[in-house]
Amino acid sequence: MVGIGFGYKDTRMLVNCAMGRIPADVVIKDGIWACVQSGEFIPHTDIAIFAHRIAYVGENADHTVGKHTKVIQANGRYLVPGLLDAHMHVESGMVTVTEFVRAVIPHGTTGMFIDPHEIANVFGLRGVRIMVDEAQQQPIHVFVQMPSCVPSAPGLETPGETMGPAEVAEAMTWPGIIGLGEMMDFPGVYNCDDKVHSEMAITRQANKVIGGHYASDDLGLPFHGYAAGGPTDDHEGTRKEDAIARARQGMTPMLRYGSGWHDVEAQAPALTKDHLDSSRFVLCTDDSHSQTLISEGHMDRVLRHAISVGIPPMTALQMSTINTAEYFGVNRSMGMIAPGRYADVLLAKDVQDFHADLVIANGQILAENGKLLVELPAVEYPVWALDSVHLPDPLTSKDFCVQVPEGVNPKRAIANVIGIIEDQAPTRHLRIPVEVIGCEVKSDPKNDMAKIALIERHHSTGRVQVGFVNGFGFKIDCAVASTVAHDCHHMIVVGTNDDSMAIAANALADMGGGQLVVRGKKVIGKVDLKIAGLMSNERADIVAKKAGSVLEGFKACGCNLDNPNMQLSLLALAVIPELRITDLGLVDVNKFCFIPVLENKE
Repeated sequence: MVGIGFGYKDTRMLVNCAMGRIPADVVIKDGIWACVQSGEFIPHTDIAIFAHRIAYVGENADHTVGKHTKVIQANGRYLVPGLLDAHMHVESGMVTVTEFVRAVIPHGTTGMFIDPHEIANVFGLRGVRIMVDEAQQQPIHVFVQMPSCVPSAPGLETPGETMGPAEVAEAMTWPGIIGLGEMMDFPGVYNCDDKVHSEMAITRQANKVIGGHYASDDLGLPFHGYAAGGPTDDHEGTRKEDAIARARQGMTPMLRYGSGWHDVEAQAPALTKDHLDSSRFVLCTDDSHSQTLISEGHMDRVLRHAISVGIPPMTALQMSTINTAEYFGVNRSMGMIAPGRYADVLLAKDVQDFHADLVIANGQILAENGKLLVELPAVEYPVWALDSVHLPDPLTSKDFCVQVPEGVNPKRAIANVIGIIEDQAPTRHLRIPVEVIGCEVKSDPKNDMAKIALIERHHSTGRVQVGFVNGFGFKIDCAVASTVAHDCHHMIVVGTNDDSMAIAANALADMGGGQLVVRGKKVIGKVDLKIAGLMSNERADIVAKKAGSVLEGFKACGCNLDNPNMQLSLLALAVIPELRITDLGLVDVNKFCFIPVLENKE
């Protein structure tokens, strides 16, 4: 990533280029300027680029053309600022920073604001540093937010690592750190927890943004307390009223459209019907699966979707560029096509159905017609990053048995069940009567009730918690297993058969992490993720193909959910209502307390 600042000698060179005293390196001729700073589409515009930055934008840049200037004919195509993803986790793509960048450059992404709290929960500060260092080597702008909640739910799970104010203070001195990552401990904020408020105070002193994560429908006093605490954005809104409330409280609403979380359409009416000022709104992906990146796109996909649900093209472009740059305080260097800014320019035939024909970032042509044209850095990960799955012994079917506890009447037993909501991060808390056979409750595929197990994998404790989940639609003896289990990233297994669950868990441990599907006793789909059990250093298209085998495995087991592996990955995240499972038990996230898996019917 090229440095943000530049000195007076650089500005003098830009001035000389703009005045025609020295030639431009690149001139783009005759395009339609998507001038996001003024909200106009301006035809017959030229752009002159000198080194990494834009020197001139106007009707005719012929005066900047020299003997060696590369001239690109736009031929009436749109000239669009490079797209910026306001909030995302690289690890959700199952690839490294470099391979994520490789996948998204052809789609027109030239800037990403990443929160590596996934690897932080496995390896702590050293894991964050790996990501920061790799981000600095990329040909596009990759900014890092220091993870704030490691663990995400203190007291409700066993973390792989723990970080606090001291680690935040150190990270704020690193180049490339743009702010504090999403503050998921929203009860800690409104209950004035010392740790989270210290982290936010350190961030404010460093004059950086504080990411938000208020994953609750309650817009009463807890929400107002959270807003008063300091988070300056939020991507967890799922309703129009969420977007409105955040905007009114001075937060930046981040409308999310990732692989599994589709929250733009529900919140768009805040702009299209209530006509709120859109300048504070931004678009983001949060979590994008590698297969989504390869087959559908990245921020261009979000842009197309936003426009399709009624957001005007110029507004959607602003929400993908200048609004994001202004929020993070980097608008003097990016987010618009204007003199002095980095030459991050996309050429596209259409803004309604946006696809980038040509991608320029930092003045360099990086991709054309979907093909990457540059070499990316080769990054070697340390040996310790490839060793993260620690189980004391192989698991057996007995580890997945659910016994009726003392005090529960087998004839009146009900289960507290995690209910999946397709394409959304929250879950439902279901109470379902169960059949007791002997002293055990088994999975019930006929009623779409599978077992879910959370296996501690960081400290080799051997701890296994088993509960029930509804919504996957598994109809046969099968199991799926994953070491991608936000944010604790223990091993999570869902299945209809205890033997299949044991096979899946052991196979995943032997693989060193990733995701796999077992049908009966056979592995029918897998993607190996040896880096922290979260990422592969293979190319995104290869990882996408392997991950596709996992999605096909879900279908073979009867699951027809959209991106079910994304739904699976959040079932241990004990900061999003209503019900989750951790290695310590079943968590009612509305009350932030443990509840029994089985109890008597009231």
